[in-house]
Amino acid sequence: MKRIEAIIASEKISELNAALKQIGVGGCTILDAKGRGKGEKPMVEAQRGTARFAAEFSVRANVVTVVEDSQLEKVIKTILDTISTGSAGDGKIFVSTVIDAIDIGTKTRGEEAIG
Repeated sequence: MKRIEAIIASEKISELNAALKQIGVGGCTILDAKGRGKGEKPMVEAQRGTARFAAEFSVRANVVTVVEDSQLEKVIKTILDTISTGSAGDGKIFVSTVIDAIDIGTKTRGEEAIG
């Protein structure tokens, strides 16, 4: 099993969620995040709009899912096709191996627990 973590622009969450559902990804967790990287920093107004400065962090979403090994490349391709604009700051995808998964409600383990 593989854990896929994609850090993306928050406004792309709905589009990515729909694309992941369409290819059969059973579920995902979405967390609000802030971060800094190569992307353009958002401008922030302060003091009743009289001052503007570049924010230290950009607002992002962290989308996490666990899939069977056989689905890995399909999920990565879907994320790239849905999110990528070709610009710095589009986000990152991280992949790691999951040793085991347990569904607390059904007590099933392994690939049966991630569906």
